[in-house]
Amino acid sequence: MGVGHNHGPSAAAAGAPGDHRARLWITFGLTATIVVAQAIGSVITGSLALLTDTAHAIADASGLLVALIAATLMLRPANPKRTWGFRRIEVIAALGQATLLLGVGTYAAVEAVRRLFAPPEVAASELLVFGIIGLAANVVAIAILSSSRGANFNMRAAFLEVINDALGSLGVIAAAIVISTTGFQQADAIAGLLIAALIVPRAFILLRDTTRVLMEFTPAGLDLDDVRQHILDLEHVTDVHDLHASTVATGLPTLTAHIVVKDECFTDGHAADVLHEVRECVAEHFPVSIHHSTFQVETAHLTEDEPAAVRHE
Repeated sequence: MGVGHNHGPSAAAAGAPGDHRARLWITFGLTATIVVAQAIGSVITGSLALLTDTAHAIADASGLLVALIAATLMLRPANPKRTWGFRRIEVIAALGQATLLLGVGTYAAVEAVRRLFAPPEVAASELLVFGIIGLAANVVAIAILSSSRGANFNMRAAFLEVINDALGSLGVIAAAIVISTTGFQQADAIAGLLIAALIVPRAFILLRDTTRVLMEFTPAGLDLDDVRQHILDLEHVTDVHDLHASTVATGLPTLTAHIVVKDECFTDGHAADVLHEVRECVAEHFPVSIHHSTFQVETAHLTEDEPAAVRHE
């Protein structure tokens, strides 16, 4: 029986995490400032849009704090008890942030509908000032995070939060302008509803993506039937079973399989050649390059000896 384990050519190829804590600290400071300013503003103006944006900013600040903790834990090295280290903490953190965003969006939608029928008086001038303050701070935060937004789920969630908060601030500003120029008080509730509409779909997408990782679904873009056929097309390979693929964290897809070869491959040296070809195949032939793969090369006789309860096609 031969076992192949390939870590890939470099740490970068295997999806090694980067240190994004400085960006996150600055963004967290800006978001915390927005929370304080908008909380004061929502009390002064009585605006639902500003109150919703404040709640959103609180969720953002909480999420960024979690992201900071996750970014720190992700850099801790692996050990015999934690063989992947804390790499998956970024997925858990992003899942928590998505949940927070869903809660905020749901509250905003319910409250906005209620206020459409019973709109309170909103101080438009003050609302405009606080909306501009929030937008300015969010634009700075976006600029800070933009270059690292695709680094991992954690940074993607953080960037998503400040983008949504900036859009929320734009909604606040638009509501303030409409109220001050037309007196249409329902503009505040409509803005709150639009903010909710921006938050919820994006939160669902993030929730879906993180759940796929935690459930160890096949990485998006990788067709396991295609992988199986490529391996079967290799010379000397007679069967492939127990083929599994999953994602540990951003940029770190993994794949395992049992590869059945002809009996003579273990005497004529072809088993090693098959192992080498399979490694190259999964690393280079598919849209998702897998540099962390583990293969068990075996004969049909060894496959038959495996308990049926643990053997999967």
